[in-house]
Amino acid sequence: MKLLIVLALVASAYGYPQHEHHDHHEHHETSTYIPILKYDKQQGEDGSYRTIYQTGNNIVHEESGYLKDASEDHPNGILVQQGAYSYEAPNGDVIQVQYTADENGFRVQSDSLPTPPPVPPAIQEGLKEIYEGIKRREQEAKNNPKYAEDEAKRAQLDYNGQYYNQ
Repeated sequence: MKLLIVLALVASAYGYPQHEHHDHHEHHETSTYIPILKYDKQQGEDGSYRTIYQTGNNIVHEESGYLKDASEDHPNGILVQQGAYSYEAPNGDVIQVQYTADENGFRVQSDSLPTPPPVPPAIQEGLKEIYEGIKRREQEAKNNPKYAEDEAKRAQLDYNGQYYNQ
């Protein structure tokens, strides 16, 4: 009986497919071939570079980069990149973008980027009053050491999440 059970197990294991082959790699083709019309890269001995390319679907990109002065904070220097690109939007408009990337971050300029709405006059007036109040307090702290000391104490209370009565 045991022999029959063992033979049944071996037969079922032998009959189970060991390597199922599934074609997980689907082949995708693009609908349109887009040629590279122009490509130029120049590399300077000092690490600077300039790259330009243009594609058949009206994408144009130019970029240059160089290493800015090395310092104690940045012993290898700071990479500065400046460039521009343009492309045709689905509605036919040509979008143009200029950018700079350096120690101050990545900054973009383009007429096509959304801009925030103007600050309403009432809010602008409130911000002006806040700014003037800050300036008055700074001036008072300069002229009056006792006031400066009290301001420092109030600032510490604010920092600690404690509030005071004025």
